[in-house]
Amino acid sequence: MITAPQPEAADAGADILRAGGNAVDAAIACAFVQGVIDPLMCGVAGFGSMAIYVPGRHHGYVDFHAPAPAAARPEMWQDLIRAETRDGFGFILEGQVNDLGYGSVAMPASLRAYETAHRAHGRLPWSEIIQPAIGYAESGWTVRPHVHWFWSDDGEMGRAPNHARIAFSRTGRALYCRADGTPKRVGDQVVNRDLGQLLRLIARDGADTFYTGEIAHRIAEDMKSNGGLISVDDLAALRPRLNDPVWGEYRGLKVSTNHPPGGGVMLMEMLNILENFDLAGLGHNSTEYLRVVSETMKRVTSDKDQYIGDPAFLSVPIERLASKAYASEMVDDIRSGKRATVTRLRGGFPTKDTTHLSVVDKDGLCVSMTHSLGQPSGVITDGLGFMYNGCMAVFDPRPGHANSMAPGKARFSSICPSILFRDGRPYLVIGAPGATQIAMGVLQAILNVVDFGMTMTEAVSAPRFSSTSDAIDVSNRISRHVTDALQRDGYDIIRSPYGFGFAAVHGIRLLDDRLDGGADPGHDGVAFGVAL
Repeated sequence: MITAPQPEAADAGADILRAGGNAVDAAIACAFVQGVIDPLMCGVAGFGSMAIYVPGRHHGYVDFHAPAPAAARPEMWQDLIRAETRDGFGFILEGQVNDLGYGSVAMPASLRAYETAHRAHGRLPWSEIIQPAIGYAESGWTVRPHVHWFWSDDGEMGRAPNHARIAFSRTGRALYCRADGTPKRVGDQVVNRDLGQLLRLIARDGADTFYTGEIAHRIAEDMKSNGGLISVDDLAALRPRLNDPVWGEYRGLKVSTNHPPGGGVMLMEMLNILENFDLAGLGHNSTEYLRVVSETMKRVTSDKDQYIGDPAFLSVPIERLASKAYASEMVDDIRSGKRATVTRLRGGFPTKDTTHLSVVDKDGLCVSMTHSLGQPSGVITDGLGFMYNGCMAVFDPRPGHANSMAPGKARFSSICPSILFRDGRPYLVIGAPGATQIAMGVLQAILNVVDFGMTMTEAVSAPRFSSTSDAIDVSNRISRHVTDALQRDGYDIIRSPYGFGFAAVHGIRLLDDRLDGGADPGHDGVAFGVAL
C-alpha cells in the first residue's frame, strides 16, 4: 500500500511495487513525481526525513535537513527583523531577504538523500524509478484543486504570497502562470521539459552530476550572480545524516520517530504527557479535550523554541525531553488549569507547505518520508526546471538562540515521519506535511487511532486544532459549542474558515489480515492498495 497527497505520485509508487520494487523504490519514485507535480511543496532541492524499517535487518532514518551554506553568518540579518510568525515558523525581515529570492535558499539536500536510501535498500535500478517523474515532466500534468489553492495563496503577515513565488523567476512565470500573469487554474496543463532533461541526467549519472558535476557548477554560478550563498564546495560536501530512531512508548505501543532538528522529540514529549489523561473519557474534540491537548502543545512548543535545534551545534537534551519523568512534571499543572505561555516576537500568522508519503510492501518493509521546500524560494535556475527551497526563512536571525544561523547548521523542522509498533511488529506508518503544525497533526491522528479506535481514514479525516502560540487555532468543523466554552474561560480561539488543515496526515495501519490506509481529505491524496 502507498498513500500520498498526490494521486499521480501514489500511482507511480504503486506501479513500482507492481514491477517488483520494494517500499524504498516506491517511496523514491513517488517523491520524484511529487517534485514534478507539486513543485512548490518539494523537489530535488528540498529537505526532509525518511524512516526505513526492514524486518529483521534495519530500522533507521535518513535525515536530510537543509543546512545553511558556509557563507551564512549568525548576525547577518539581525538588524532587519520585523516580526516572528505566530506559530513560530520563521521570521519576517525587511525586504523579505530570507523568504523570497536567492538569499532564502539553503542547501538542496533531497536528491542526495534519495540516492543514499536507494543505494542502501533499493531493489530496482536507479534509472527505472526516475522514469515516472520524467514522463510527467515531459508529457505534462494537470493542475489539481489543492495545487491551485496553494499557488493562489496571498501570504500572511508580511510573508511573500505564493503567487509571487511562482512568478519570481522567468521559468516560473512560463511554467506556472497564465498569459495574464495569474496562477494556472484547475485543469490547466504544465509541461516542464527542462526538469525532464535534468531528471534524465540524474537517471543516467546519479546524484553526483547535481552535487559535483555539470549541474553543480550551473547552480553555483547562478547563486553567485544573484546574491545567493551556495558555492560549489557547499554542494560537494553535502551528505544526509544516518540516525537510529528516537524511541518511546505510548499506551503499550513502541514509538519510533526522528532526531532533532526534526520534530520527533516534540511528538514523543506530547504523547508522554497525554498518556496521563483518560482522553477517551474526556470525549473526542470536547471542550476539556481541546484544553488538555492544547496546553500540552503549548508547553512542548516552548520547549522546542528553547532547546531543540541542530544537535551538531548545540546540546539538545533529548533523553530528558522524551522521558516519562519529565512529562509527569507538567501533568499536574495541566490538570489544575494552569496555562502555559508561548513567547513570540511581534507574532504573525501560521504558514504551511511540505508533502509526505507512507509505503508498506509485501515483505513488510515500511517507509515514512516527509519532504519539503520549506517556504519555497521562488528561485529556478534557467534551464534546470526545479525550484529551490527557502529554508533560510526559518532560521532565527537573532544570534545566540537554538535556531540561530551558522555555516553548515540545519534549522528546526516539525517533520516527524514515525512508525509505531505493536507486539514487535509495525502497526502504524504515519507522517504529514504542514510546517509547525506537522507534529500536532500527527499527534492527533495517533490519538484518534489508539485512544478512540478510529480507522486510518477516520483518524486523518477528523477535524483538528493546534496551539503553537497562546491562541488555539481550530478548523471550522469543530463545534462552536466547544470553542464558546473555551472562550468563556478566557482562551483566544482563532477559527479557520477551512474545514481541514493543521497538517495533512497520511498513514497506513497494519492489521493482521489487511492494510488500512488513509489520505487526508484536505488535500487531493489517495491510499492505493496494490495487489501482487
